[in-house]
Amino acid sequence: MWLALCAVILGTFVTVLNNSLINVAIPEMTNVFGSTTDTMQWVLTGYSLAAAIVIPLSGFLGDRFGTKKLFIIALAGFTITSVLCGLAWSDISLIAFRVLQGISGGVLSPLSMTIIYGIVPKNKIGTALGIWGIAAMAAPAVGPTISGYLIDFFSWRWLFFISVPFGIFAVTAGIFLLKESPLKQASFDLGGAVLSVIFFSTLLLALGQGNKEGWTSFYIVGLLFVSFFSLLLLIWVEAGAEDPLLDLQLFKNPIFTLSVICGGLVMAGLMGGSFLVPLYLQNVQGLTPIDTGIIMIPQGVLMALMMPLSGRLFDKLGVVPVAIAGLLLMSTTTYELQHLAINTPIPWLTVILALRGMGIGLCMMPITTAGMNSIPKELIGRGSSLSNVLRQVAGTMSIAIFTTIMTNRQIFHVRNIADGIPSDSYLATQALSQISSALAQMGTDAATATGGASAVLVGIMQKEALNSAIADTFLISAIPLFVCIPCVFLFIKRRTAKTKEKMVPAKEAAV
Repeated sequence: MWLALCAVILGTFVTVLNNSLINVAIPEMTNVFGSTTDTMQWVLTGYSLAAAIVIPLSGFLGDRFGTKKLFIIALAGFTITSVLCGLAWSDISLIAFRVLQGISGGVLSPLSMTIIYGIVPKNKIGTALGIWGIAAMAAPAVGPTISGYLIDFFSWRWLFFISVPFGIFAVTAGIFLLKESPLKQASFDLGGAVLSVIFFSTLLLALGQGNKEGWTSFYIVGLLFVSFFSLLLLIWVEAGAEDPLLDLQLFKNPIFTLSVICGGLVMAGLMGGSFLVPLYLQNVQGLTPIDTGIIMIPQGVLMALMMPLSGRLFDKLGVVPVAIAGLLLMSTTTYELQHLAINTPIPWLTVILALRGMGIGLCMMPITTAGMNSIPKELIGRGSSLSNVLRQVAGTMSIAIFTTIMTNRQIFHVRNIADGIPSDSYLATQALSQISSALAQMGTDAATATGGASAVLVGIMQKEALNSAIADTFLISAIPLFVCIPCVFLFIKRRTAKTKEKMVPAKEAAV
């Protein structure tokens, strides 16, 4: 059992590591191909869209063809496309290969959870999922640092090639260690598949492009319009389907529904910090990507270490005490990040992020496991697909919302700073004079020094405004985490109700 779990862990590690490597490398690949940042962002967007589209299909494919066979095919496909990405000759070819890679990668996460539920006894499922979670948390912890090292000393192509030996080893381990699951002859829900593709692709595309194109632009409004009506049609079609692709009947299970809601709230708070911290370290503190990665390593390591511990505690104590402890840590540390300043000491920030990592590691897996444990074993594949795709939507939506908030707050703070220090004020005149003098001492002529001083002062104002905007956004990103805390207590009520339901038939039988 545990050897088979190792094969699943390795497969998860390969996919998560690959994505954490690529996130840091977009500027380098943009320069190499002579492309634009907007075009190269499709290296990330294309993968995410393909993964989101295929996640709902993973439950059906696992039932129809077997989880072992699908796992090996998906992992082999991911490894082959890693090679193709490393051999890409243009930005368009790289984007195309990343879309293909997203199709394989999107299957692996929900499928891995389905396989674990098939090979691990229910009383040890928390521990098993906690160990599996190490891979999901360890890869992002080391990814940025490895990415910076490979770019500095080798080539961006090695960001893809490094995954190949891990992929080959994971495929080999899967062939020999995994057992095939029973096949189920379910009919393919074509209507549900088409509508889910339309809904998730248009929604995620709108969320990803909204800040760039403008939320009121015809393009974004059109995408949101199509996604909304395709969602309504999807719900109608799935409600009447004999074998629905997305089994919405699972939401009749209150524990599963509560798990999805809490998981979405945690994901929102998690993703807020995931993109704000690197932005702060690089754009405010002026650190390099590799230094940023090193600072974030303790957070990732503690996340990974807390995963198996949270699993064991879940098996013994249940979801509520473990998740509450994690949420208290995660919410308070995220709230504390509102105090970030331009000169915030790095050791203080590292400690806060490490404690935040402990909280994430404690609360993520118990919330997910509680929901999955509440549904019948034969529906685990469908439940895993539904839970994963909704979590991905929550993460993408939160990034879009927080980016918009941060942009608006930055504009607000720039205006405040400009209004507080008019260009003809004594403070502004003194600052310009000191900067001009410093530039003149470096050999710059008077006209250039004056213009340069104005540019430097504007840059200082922009940096201060960005810092304040990031701090404000951290405060807002803590809100879903605080909201999640009372929601988790509802697991006690649902569990008590479920226990009473089981006791009533037993008493009737005794009579």
